[in-house]
Amino acid sequence: MKAFFNGIASLFVDFLLAPWDFLRSLELSSWFTANLVNWIFMAICASAMVYWILQLRNHKKNNEEYQDTTAHSFFK
Repeated sequence: MKAFFNGIASLFVDFLLAPWDFLRSLELSSWFTANLVNWIFMAICASAMVYWILQLRNHKKNNEEYQDTTAHSFFK
C-alpha cells in the first residue's frame, strides 16, 4: 500500500508539477517570463469580460432584457 501512495507522489512531483518547478526557478532570472501563465489567464478573463459587457449592451439595445423585479416570489 505504501508503494501505491509513493507512486502517486512520484507522479505529481516528478511529472505533473515539473513545469511549475521550472517556472519557480525561472523567477530569479526573468519575472515576466515566470508569470507568463498569470498574464495569459488575465488576458483570457479580460477578453471574456469585454465580450460579456458587449453582449449585455446588445441585449439592452434590442430591448431583449427582462428586468422584472418580481420574477421571484420572495421579491413581492
